[in-house]
Amino acid sequence: MKTVYCSILGFGAIGQGVAEVLLMKKEYLERIGLEVKVVAVVDSKGATVNPEGVDLADCLARKKTDGTVALENLSGVDVIRSIPHDLVLETTPTNILTGGAGLQNMLAAFQTGKDVITSNKGPLTLKYRELIETAKAAGSHFRFEATVGGSMPIVNLANEVLAGNRIKSIKGILNGTCNYILTRMLEERASYNDILAESMQLGIAETDPTYDVEGIDTACKLVILANAIFGLDVTYNDVEVTGITKVTPEALEMAYERGHVIKLIGEVSRERIHVAPRLVPINHPLAVGGTLNVASVDTELAGEITVTGKGAGPIETASAILSDLVAIYGTDR
Repeated sequence: MKTVYCSILGFGAIGQGVAEVLLMKKEYLERIGLEVKVVAVVDSKGATVNPEGVDLADCLARKKTDGTVALENLSGVDVIRSIPHDLVLETTPTNILTGGAGLQNMLAAFQTGKDVITSNKGPLTLKYRELIETAKAAGSHFRFEATVGGSMPIVNLANEVLAGNRIKSIKGILNGTCNYILTRMLEERASYNDILAESMQLGIAETDPTYDVEGIDTACKLVILANAIFGLDVTYNDVEVTGITKVTPEALEMAYERGHVIKLIGEVSRERIHVAPRLVPINHPLAVGGTLNVASVDTELAGEITVTGKGAGPIETASAILSDLVAIYGTDR
């Protein structure tokens, strides 16, 4: 049995999802020879620490009742530098302007020789090359499947499952909020503002939905794909971006009458990275509805490979983090 000592930095929805999945999959992990012990859980107010392993069920309960797990005044970087462990599960909120706490956590982890698995897009959008080079210099593993598409595998699909194939392009729907809004606008013949209000009431859209509806979230995910799969060195400023705020019910209905739906499509290749509403034939694999995500990977040898799945959600995103953990440490899969 191999014991992996790890920390969970960020205990919002995704961090809590990771804790739930580790509890759910404890027996599975043991069957493949892994015992995962979480030595610290950190939220915005502080940390719970136990070098022998914290009680994740207790952390989840306290987060729900008290709003925090904090028993000690420690930040993520404090935990990384002072508590011996192997792996940092970095699930702090995305900040695409500065990288936020996530960037500092990742750099500190690599500087102390730790592996990192993250769901946080911000640092990879801003400092991908620096992070990769710092991890390589430290001999650390760095995996980030959960940053693009939630539970839907794209990064590992292209780099590992399709190894040896030259990837020509990747295109798809990478934001469930936009997909929900466009789907409902067509179904209800309703305005953008009406369906945006509905999606906010349902918790599908954020209180400030700008990142989603202006195409910024999709653009950030394309940056990660461009750098991780196509070997580019780009940032958000290299992406052509148009959001969905100008799409009208009339445009959606006219497209539908002509056999098409309008979807916010992100596309990346070595030549161009862009996000915009585009016409998609009704029966095309990219014409998924609701909050689903979909990506089509165009390869040299295997043609187009299309995957569809939930692009968000705590448990769904945690499933990608679990997959990365098993890829690094699993011995009998």
